[in-house]
Amino acid sequence: QVRLVESGGGLVQPGGSLRLSCAASGMSFSAYDMAWYHQPPGKQRQMVALMTHDESTNYTDSVKGRFTISRDIVRRALYLQMNNLKPEDTGVYFCNAPRSAFFLKGYWGQGTQVTVSS
Repeated sequence: QVRLVESGGGLVQPGGSLRLSCAASGMSFSAYDMAWYHQPPGKQRQMVALMTHDESTNYTDSVKGRFTISRDIVRRALYLQMNNLKPEDTGVYFCNAPRSAFFLKGYWGQGTQVTVSS
């Protein structure tokens, strides 16, 4: 059974940094494209960073140069290093595998809350 557990969120001042983690189990982690999604308060969830199975990366324009996605295949973990955080980065962050069967069936973890505020 697939399980994605996000962690590492918190309250940070503008300009600060956080590192999010996603622990994956029940899936062939190295075979999947993996992504981080951001859901601002009252808005829809959107992908902000993608790492393909062959480790190509892509970012939405609003986070380019500030966020870095990475993974540890041995630990079956996905990370998001978030630097120079802005208030608009506030929201819940989720990881998922956007081309997987479980994603298409609507599976999501609980997410981790990031609040950027002075």
